[in-house]
Amino acid sequence: MEKDATSQPTRHSGVPPELARMPMRTFTARNAAAFYSYPHQRLSKLTARGLLHRPAHGYYTVVPLDHLDRRWLPGLEATAAGIATAVFDADHAVLMGISAARVHGAIPRALAVAVVAVPRQRAALRLTDRDAIVRFVTRDTDNLDAETISTELGSTLVTTPEQTVLDLAHRPDLGDSATDVPTAVRTLYRRCDPEQLDRLAHAQRLRAALDRVMGMLEYP
Repeated sequence: MEKDATSQPTRHSGVPPELARMPMRTFTARNAAAFYSYPHQRLSKLTARGLLHRPAHGYYTVVPLDHLDRRWLPGLEATAAGIATAVFDADHAVLMGISAARVHGAIPRALAVAVVAVPRQRAALRLTDRDAIVRFVTRDTDNLDAETISTELGSTLVTTPEQTVLDLAHRPDLGDSATDVPTAVRTLYRRCDPEQLDRLAHAQRLRAALDRVMGMLEYP
């Protein structure tokens, strides 16, 4: 017999509190199997009622209470971080590259690609709520220079300005926004600690990337 989530105390009249409290408010259909015998059917109903938002096949985000009666579309970078967190956990999902530059305010325009560093290989994911793609880059996430930021879905890790400029210079085409990279690098460099930048470049074997950063500063 199907477990009736409505018999449990919830914040969203149908969404189990354990799911509502998931990091970045995002979970997978597999997570929901612990609460529903037929998770896909139940999740489809909750989505139709506006209690859940589905950014991609198999992924769901709990809609904030103050957005229940209106159209709600979380930002691309927060959505990407939520999906990666649901798969890998909050300590091993790090916004990087153009996505880090975007949340740091160095790329003002909206993008159609989000980039997340994760510990294991995973195919890119096309979103269904907008024309956008999440790209997962295999990195040693424990050794990335990262900091915590707040998003509309919760706190997530993002590479520091120093790590971000090195990553942008190392792989400028990652994310299909190479034309934004020089300006983003120049903007972020103003916030960088040169000594930390040099240490990271040495430790991560990104000296060539650091040279390209310097070139972008010299030749706008």
